[in-house]
Amino acid sequence: MNKKLCLLVLAVVVLAGLAIVVPGRARGGEMAPIPGYRVLAPIRHGNLTIFPVVAAMSHDTQQFLTLDEGLRSGEVIVTESGNAQPLVRPRHQHSGPISDGRPGGGAQVNQLVLINNSKRPLILLAGEIVTGGKQDRVIGKDRIVPAESDPIDLSVFCVEPGRWTGPTATFGSMGSTMAQPGVRAKAMVDKDQTKVWAEVGKAKESFSYSLSAPAATVVAGTSSYARVMQNDEVKQKVDAVAAPILHDYQSLIQQLRDRKAVGVVVAVNGEIIWADIFASTDLLEKYWPKLVRSYAAEAVSSNAKSHDAGEQSAQQFLEEMEGRHEIAEIEPGLYRHTEVTGDGFKAFELTSLLPKTGFDVHVAKMAD
Repeated sequence: MNKKLCLLVLAVVVLAGLAIVVPGRARGGEMAPIPGYRVLAPIRHGNLTIFPVVAAMSHDTQQFLTLDEGLRSGEVIVTESGNAQPLVRPRHQHSGPISDGRPGGGAQVNQLVLINNSKRPLILLAGEIVTGGKQDRVIGKDRIVPAESDPIDLSVFCVEPGRWTGPTATFGSMGSTMAQPGVRAKAMVDKDQTKVWAEVGKAKESFSYSLSAPAATVVAGTSSYARVMQNDEVKQKVDAVAAPILHDYQSLIQQLRDRKAVGVVVAVNGEIIWADIFASTDLLEKYWPKLVRSYAAEAVSSNAKSHDAGEQSAQQFLEEMEGRHEIAEIEPGLYRHTEVTGDGFKAFELTSLLPKTGFDVHVAKMAD
């Protein structure tokens, strides 16, 4: 074998090795375009448009537990940081105290503690709301919590400025509700408590414009995003948008199960704003009721004039994933969380690194 041929073979081997080490990445460390996903004809109601997304392949996600499932069963506990120490598993040595030393139990606005007592790994999605304790909070980023975990410090943001008391130290889930995309974006991208509060205030103000005077007064008088979303008139307006799409899409999922329906691209007022893509149809179905209500809340709180978004623009939004900047956080053997900044968008990819996985559990993309 001559020298040139040897060099060529060596180059091929090196490049192949790099492809194995960093799958799914374009040159320069950028997230590659999402392969194998296709948007279908939209479902529309009012100013909200949902484009179903089908995948070329699906993954087995039965091992994963959702937050709602864990809280309902009691296998997952969320509590204020100062109350978690008695819950540390005796068989593990915790790395240090969880309290921040604040008087009154050690709780602080942007810190909660979660314990996963389940034998299954737990998925947390940015935007999921936990209610209770001294204030309601929203999860700040996607992550995977290992099975039978020691207490884990959560990255959360308060969505209830003004309250710092509570009848119970533990938290529950809002069940069928998730923070709307505007609030999710402030937590995920800006990571700024003040901006999260500002977005909650903006949403409250927008809702109040379409409510009766008594309901508007109630909404204006509460600091709780959760209570706003549970107000009877707000629920009626959100349900009026969400229910038809929920029904149509659930029927569509059943029809498209064999075609691997795994997500959606979302448009409000004819503008593409968001995409949520999952590793499997099963995982999408678990999150779908709360996701569709979050999209509907965004539509209801928007007062802009509406026009139709097309399939081509939705497909283009899904495919454009090359970014100018990327930040990756890795929990070895557990997950990789990747944030990509591109021209006019932010994307967040949660990749499972658990045994026999190595796939993207959830991808969220938002328009800037």
